[in-house]
Amino acid sequence: MTPEEFRQYGYRVIDFIADYRAQIAQYPVRAATAPGAIRAQLAAQPPFQPESFASILDDIVMKLLPGCTHWQHPMFFGYFPSNAELASVLGDFLSSGLAQLGLNWQASPALTEVEELVCDWMRQMVGLSPAWRGVIQDTASTATFIALACARERVTDFSLARGGLQAEAQPLTVYVSTQSHSSVEKAALLAGFGRQNVRMIAVDEAFAMRTEALEDAITEDLAAGKRPCAVVATTGTTASTALDPIRDIAALAQRYRLFLHVDAAMAGSAMILPECRRMWDGIEAADSLVLNPHKWLGANFDCSLFYVRDPQHLIRVMSTSPSYLRTAADERTTNYRDWGIALGRRFRALKLWCLIRAEGVERLQARLRRDIAHAKWLAEQIAATPPWQVVAPVPLQTICVVHQPPGLNSQQLDAHTRDWVERVNASGVALLTPTLLGHRWVARISIGALATERNHLEQLWAAMQQAARISEKAHQSW
Repeated sequence: MTPEEFRQYGYRVIDFIADYRAQIAQYPVRAATAPGAIRAQLAAQPPFQPESFASILDDIVMKLLPGCTHWQHPMFFGYFPSNAELASVLGDFLSSGLAQLGLNWQASPALTEVEELVCDWMRQMVGLSPAWRGVIQDTASTATFIALACARERVTDFSLARGGLQAEAQPLTVYVSTQSHSSVEKAALLAGFGRQNVRMIAVDEAFAMRTEALEDAITEDLAAGKRPCAVVATTGTTASTALDPIRDIAALAQRYRLFLHVDAAMAGSAMILPECRRMWDGIEAADSLVLNPHKWLGANFDCSLFYVRDPQHLIRVMSTSPSYLRTAADERTTNYRDWGIALGRRFRALKLWCLIRAEGVERLQARLRRDIAHAKWLAEQIAATPPWQVVAPVPLQTICVVHQPPGLNSQQLDAHTRDWVERVNASGVALLTPTLLGHRWVARISIGALATERNHLEQLWAAMQQAARISEKAHQSW
């Protein structure tokens, strides 16, 4: 493709995306295609001769778009938000167009220094002290893995330079709550701790980690000859946005010399609101934390910020310094290849830099406050309408709800919940995600799409009630 062809089709791509966003409310939220239907429409063999980009765009509209679930739809209430403000989208375009590869500072000084800048901007925006240094990872899954690798090496005094975990006399243990994200357990397993050394800590009635249960598990492991290594606390769990007591957990981590990592992937964005910072009280005592601007804040996926208080320890764990990457500037600059797994890195900072500059902190704050107010309003409507129940605290923008008609046992109630949620989703009107909370199925309503306003919540509430009535009648006939 020549630069002139790129210009021609680039305009068409921008127009397509702009039209898509402007008209997105017209689509059913969830894709209605059957498994394999998209691939069946596409050529099974690669084209031997070049095709026009016009035909490629036609296939995107006619064949791929029907297979998209519309995450930016105002009636999208599933999972967590994955917002993509258009200013951030343009930042991603610029990143791809500039095609920088950040092997070290010298490979692209702009890439490195803008990343340093936006990490520090975000540090200031969420109220962290200057003791923290940040780096952009792809996702929280990667950041948590790196955090647990750092914990492992701190506790073992860098066993990686010797025989690794295989040479350690005592098994190392990691502590997570039963409400932790699945990526936390996965990270612990991949970091070599082993499933039997990942301790699941019970939660309280608000689904937050119980510190007394954490201390009991630590003392049990010490008595059994194991070596407590790390604890992962969560600010804003996936199921219900529960808030672990960071200050109390940090006190135990210090007492027993554990590495403390805080997963604030979702709720971290809320810390740009001063009134929300109580939710991670004690965060300055943590060793590392992760927050995802590509969730609620509006940065285009993927953009996960990983902060540490001891960057030299992180560098020692992750460092790689082959001769062909050494430069005269190494002692005076940041080489982000030593802050994560990948050697090369994209210019991810551009999309966050564009987002913050184009929106400004004040407008970002206003949108998050809007979503929190929406959640409060909807939770009030649900709680005031028996037999509907809100079954978990609503500190942010996620509501966990059940419809509990009389006469259903627990198994029937679970089936009823999954049934009415699927009815809503299959209708295309809205998208929710069911989840297990404690020992029962609940419906999760996660508010945060850029275009969602009060009228969309009113439509959702009406759709939920209609689906529940139909499901209840169906269960009564069984």
